[in-house]
Amino acid sequence: MMQCHVAVSQDANPQQAAQVVSRSVHDAFGERDCDFACVFFSPHFIEDVESLIEIIRKNLGPKVLLGCMGAGVIGGTQEIEEHPGLVLWGLSNPNMHITPFHLMPKKEGENFSLEGWPELPEERADPRTFLLFADPYSTPIDELFALVDQRAPGSSAIGGIASGGRAEGESRLILNDQIMEMGVVGVALQGGVQLRTVVSQGCQPIGERYVVTKVDRNVIQELGGIPPLERLETTLKALDESERQQAANGLQVGIAMDEHRAEFGQGDFLIRSLLGADKPSGYLAIADFVQEGQTIQFHIRDANAAGADLTALLSREQVAFPNDPPKGVLLFSCNGRGQQFFQTPHHDVAAVHQHMGMLPIAGFFAGGEIGPVGGKNFLHGYTASMILFYDAVSHES
Repeated sequence: MMQCHVAVSQDANPQQAAQVVSRSVHDAFGERDCDFACVFFSPHFIEDVESLIEIIRKNLGPKVLLGCMGAGVIGGTQEIEEHPGLVLWGLSNPNMHITPFHLMPKKEGENFSLEGWPELPEERADPRTFLLFADPYSTPIDELFALVDQRAPGSSAIGGIASGGRAEGESRLILNDQIMEMGVVGVALQGGVQLRTVVSQGCQPIGERYVVTKVDRNVIQELGGIPPLERLETTLKALDESERQQAANGLQVGIAMDEHRAEFGQGDFLIRSLLGADKPSGYLAIADFVQEGQTIQFHIRDANAAGADLTALLSREQVAFPNDPPKGVLLFSCNGRGQQFFQTPHHDVAAVHQHMGMLPIAGFFAGGEIGPVGGKNFLHGYTASMILFYDAVSHES
């Protein structure tokens, strides 16, 4: 049977923090090996990453160690923001096949690519899941998803963009004994485990839905034959005062995931940021390419809607496996969530515990969250994206 454990330290002394978490996870496993471990740390430790990793590897000896720096870290029952934090999450499961890799960006002219794709084992009946942590300054994210789709079609990708660094070269990515500043670190997971993903988007739809009738890549020129800025102004005028305030602080655009649905609601859209508007033309620019014929709806960031969406998704997961909770969870929450957004500490991790019980949870506040929606892998914003580890035995048909 699989075992997971998590240890958290808020000690500002990096060596002491590393000793505490590594010994804690080691002692929890007893005689069992640690087959896979994840480490997440706040920017307070950026100058001490080498000694952190050396201590963890010496005390715990994980067969594969993966991790990164985050603006805040998540561990156990806590979301640690703006304070020193080190989280170590370990898993013991000798039946799970783990393939580690590091993808490095390469530029040829105006084109970017990623090199270093691993040799994966032959195809098996069970699906493959990729856990990915990426540097925001050097990673061509569209190329990353295209690579996953090409080399491992049908696979899910989950993870996040490293955060806490303020400039190029300040990210820290961990793969075993290596500390990288660029590219992507990850593992391909397959066999011996049931992996499920949850992606909760924290926005509420407003106004009407519109069909894109004219567009140039990410610049929407017409919605139902009308300039999109005019559609937006009409939508905003219909809002009450509190909703207008929310729109001023976080207006988003939702792209419908399934054009054939009879009804649309929260969670049926891929949420993208509104980048800007051109008043003379009435055009709107958004943070993704869209096509003519796609349906969009304006959204606003809303703490209540975000909490309700996360609760609904976790409740659905709980109903699916009422007598068999996951053994562990990795959680990647947007650095735009947290206490400032919800006005309460530890919101996302508390929601998981409320529905799943007291599980070993670890993660970090990301600069973008990776997760599948509608069968495709995307980079999201303002989401809580997580992977749940279940015993495989209970789910075999």
